[in-house]
Amino acid sequence: MRRRRRVKILATLGPASGDQAMITRLFEAGADVFRINMSHTQPDRLREMVRMIRAVEEEQGRPVGILADLQGPKLRIGTFAEPAVMLDRGATFVLDSDPTPGTAGRVFVPHPEVLASLEPGHRLLLDDGKIRLLVVETSPTAAVCQVEVGGRLTARKGLNLPDSLIAFPALTEKDHRDLEAALDAGVDWIAMSFIQRPEDLAAARKITRGRVGLLAKIEKPQAITCLKEIMESADALMVARGDLGVEMPLEKVPGLQKQITCMARSMGKPVVVATQMLESMISSPVPTRAEVSDVATAIFEGADAVMLSAESASGQYPVEAVATMNKIAEEVECDPTYRTVIRDHRAPPERTGADAIAAAARQIAETLGLSAVVSWTSSGATAFRVARERPAMSIVAISPSLATGRKLALVWGVHAVIAEDARDQDDMIDRACRTAFSEGYARSGDRIIVVAGMPLGMPGATNMVRIAYVGAEAAE
Repeated sequence: MRRRRRVKILATLGPASGDQAMITRLFEAGADVFRINMSHTQPDRLREMVRMIRAVEEEQGRPVGILADLQGPKLRIGTFAEPAVMLDRGATFVLDSDPTPGTAGRVFVPHPEVLASLEPGHRLLLDDGKIRLLVVETSPTAAVCQVEVGGRLTARKGLNLPDSLIAFPALTEKDHRDLEAALDAGVDWIAMSFIQRPEDLAAARKITRGRVGLLAKIEKPQAITCLKEIMESADALMVARGDLGVEMPLEKVPGLQKQITCMARSMGKPVVVATQMLESMISSPVPTRAEVSDVATAIFEGADAVMLSAESASGQYPVEAVATMNKIAEEVECDPTYRTVIRDHRAPPERTGADAIAAAARQIAETLGLSAVVSWTSSGATAFRVARERPAMSIVAISPSLATGRKLALVWGVHAVIAEDARDQDDMIDRACRTAFSEGYARSGDRIIVVAGMPLGMPGATNMVRIAYVGAEAAE
């Protein structure tokens, strides 16, 4: 199935989309990658969902990506003796290490590393920022706070610490179990939550050993301070605007989205924009005009993918949400200003042979009006570098590796085709022409440009570019 857009769509699976028939409908509506949120998924359910996605993939004859999103060190407060307590503005409220049920004056924090990281002047946010506290005094077992914004508080609400660098492990025990289960099930991408520093990716990297791509979710202020280093350590990025908007002033989030997207594009790392993109479609068959503009903005910025969360996981209109996002993407990419914006935000090629070849291929293809850029790639590296250039024509990636094709489902503009590796250069050119024709990206008489690494099958050796003519024999 050929998409009529370059940006990819991630759809989160959940109670509203947890059977094979619905997954098929979501794929046909436009989903390219399916996200499994491990915060709400047990390993057995994960394996069942992967099995269903792979069945849909086989049925559709297209590589489909799967992203397992690890919960990460989600911080929560303890319980209360009453169903809820009311915190008044200006009152004193203590977070401590006492596990007994809390009151209107104190609550247990089951994370000793949190109490160890707090200092006077640090802010604390409870229940997605609805309640705000200011730390005034600390000890190894308690933090005395003043309530700046009060309200009703119930048990086990989330706790955010925008000013504190917390010394917790990047992978919790649950994350370790979920990561092993995800690798065993055969997912393609692992998303790591609440990344604070590049070292947070190292623990997962030791376990995955290159079997999957690692996606760093940018959702904490601490990550912003070392953004470049995190990007260098990750294989892909996600602008996780939900928690980012809780821990940082909301008005800063749009600028950060642009900054992260621009930097990721410059480094050739796929970037996903996520959270509340079509939020109203959880309960409405149509989005708001502001939501449509929000999705369009991410696409104009050149994001590799846009993501649906609750809209497709638990909403009343999951298929309609994917179809709506698909229509928005198609319309934006047909807009006459789209190519201008994409071109103006293109970064100069990095000083590597692969980037020089990819940039040259894009420039030649656009200058000559070629029909497609065809990339032969075993690891996906060549296709990643071509996609970094955001060419005006489609990118067809031919790979002998199904795992590579699935990973490329996340990458802007790439249409992956799984085929045996070429025997030699002549076979490579001939099959590139036939593939571009059969997949609908070129007609007889068109020209394409082929990018590859020689010798064939050597990952990361992009060093060849060649213009090829699609003759009548390609249709045979």
